[in-house]
Amino acid sequence: MRILEEFWYGNIEPTEYDTSSCKEYMKLLEPICRNEEKLRTTMTDEQKELFERYTDCVQEYQTITDCLMFQKSFKLGARMMAEVMED
Repeated sequence: MRILEEFWYGNIEPTEYDTSSCKEYMKLLEPICRNEEKLRTTMTDEQKELFERYTDCVQEYQTITDCLMFQKSFKLGARMMAEVMED
């Protein structure tokens, strides 16, 4: 049960993942950052505040989505293991 101990003591963070090895992720990250910077340089202070509120909501939405996907994936994995253990 080593994995459960590691999880219990906080040595495993299920929402942490290494994106540096994913080429598709890195390929998309660069234009996202570049375009966001371009947008911000053309915005008024009011528009920047609105954009900030928008990105905060998107980030919160993504966090909830990630949590739901984690739960669904974990349950699926558990069901697979239960089926494998059946006679």
